[in-house]
Amino acid sequence: MAGNVSRPGTTVTGRALALIGAFDEDHRRLTLTELAVRAELPLPTAHRLVAELVAWGALARAGDGRYVVGRRLWDIGLLAPVNAGLVEVASPFLHDLYGATLATVHLAVRDGTEVLYLDRLRGHASVPVVSTVGSRLPMHATGVGKILLAHAPPDVQAQVLGSLARITPYTVTQPGTLRRQLARAAREGYATTVEEMSLGACSVAVPIRRGPDVIAALGMVVPSLKNDRPRLVAALQVAAQGVGRAISGVTGASTSSSPA
Repeated sequence: MAGNVSRPGTTVTGRALALIGAFDEDHRRLTLTELAVRAELPLPTAHRLVAELVAWGALARAGDGRYVVGRRLWDIGLLAPVNAGLVEVASPFLHDLYGATLATVHLAVRDGTEVLYLDRLRGHASVPVVSTVGSRLPMHATGVGKILLAHAPPDVQAQVLGSLARITPYTVTQPGTLRRQLARAAREGYATTVEEMSLGACSVAVPIRRGPDVIAALGMVVPSLKNDRPRLVAALQVAAQGVGRAISGVTGASTSSSPA
């Protein structure tokens, strides 16, 4: 969205930040020319600064020649008190879940209309898992996404419900069906998917609360939920309650804002 483009400053730092600020939710991959235009910089200046940003790791060049945000920015972002505190506090609970189930375990937050994965432990079972730490996936096709969407503001729900992309033959793309699932998830305290993000993979997720607010989600990816759903939901809820109590204790003595 053009309104989000950062205006360049008069310093080298300001111009470099304008190039980084050229990326947003609707502009994730940009050519050099597009970067220069969106950052309002001359092409030679953009070329020189982009090369330095790539060398440092703030930007990366994709196979098609366009530029994307680099992994180093993600790594540094995790050091911010909000995310670092949540990931650090949740880590032992994720490991406990993994040890008890050997399933792939996720810690995620809502980022706009997508799910942002903050942490992941890969399970032993041969199950297709498309998430990685730092990746963003659709809310309507993931367990963590559905439980976060169930507790999201009405305008976010409306935006997601207005654009339900089909990812597999089992992805829920009917707004009415998804609304009913979200209402049930909010009522019962957990959400599930069955091969909606990738074939051969099911997921179940619960909210992490800090007081009355849902700030994140814990989820698992397994081959099937037919027999183990009650056990997995119970394990997730115990872990989520533990994370919620721990993060409340950490943030209660600070001024950190919610990671969601």
